[in-house]
Amino acid sequence: MDDLSALRSQYMQLLDRLQRNEREFRRLGRAVWRVQEDERRRLARELHDGVGQNLTALKHRLVQLATVLPAGDATLRDGIDKAIALCSDTLDDTRSMSRLLRPPILDDLGLEAALRWMARSQTESSGAEVTVEMETLPPLDADLQTLIFRVAQEALTNAAKHADARHVLVRLVVRGGLLQLQVVDDGRGCDAGAVLQAGGSGLGGMRERLRLYDGRLDLHSTLGEGTRLRAVVPLEAWVETPDGTA
Repeated sequence: MDDLSALRSQYMQLLDRLQRNEREFRRLGRAVWRVQEDERRRLARELHDGVGQNLTALKHRLVQLATVLPAGDATLRDGIDKAIALCSDTLDDTRSMSRLLRPPILDDLGLEAALRWMARSQTESSGAEVTVEMETLPPLDADLQTLIFRVAQEALTNAAKHADARHVLVRLVVRGGLLQLQVVDDGRGCDAGAVLQAGGSGLGGMRERLRLYDGRLDLHSTLGEGTRLRAVVPLEAWVETPDGTA
């Protein structure tokens, strides 16, 4: 009996150590991801406030030059017009890159506004009708808001690039203490298992990030009948308290 008690004690100690290591691994994983998002935020701000403002100033200067050109110098005017057009296109690309890196609306107005903005943007760019349905949510931790936004962003990107969907529904609700994100499209479908297991897969990466928050990602799809993605995260540890902490 003494030997059995000793073995049981060693087993419980090992189990406790494994659980503590798992919690530490997830804490470190969340910290790494937070640093990545902070870097995205910094780069997005530099693109918008630095490169974007310089391009805007350059465009305005070219426009000013165009107004004082001699009327008969068609070749030089054509060159200036092309330079102005190039500045405009590059400025649009820079702003788009900045928003993709880290949309300011997510930090300024929160998850609901960011999801609705993304749906409008996706509808305009892909032609698919993207609808957002949301219930009233409790105040969510900023990291959890970012996580849900990134999962929805990846799902919408896949629907636009690969699914050839005409309609996409983004639905965010709370059920039984769980925050549930669903993204459903009526596209061509896929091999869900292969998508999640593919090296470098965006959704595979999102699944791993969800695990850092004790969440999970399910993907169900039938060829020719669309795809249903479901991300679930327990809310208890990720709801902000009145003092702004989680």
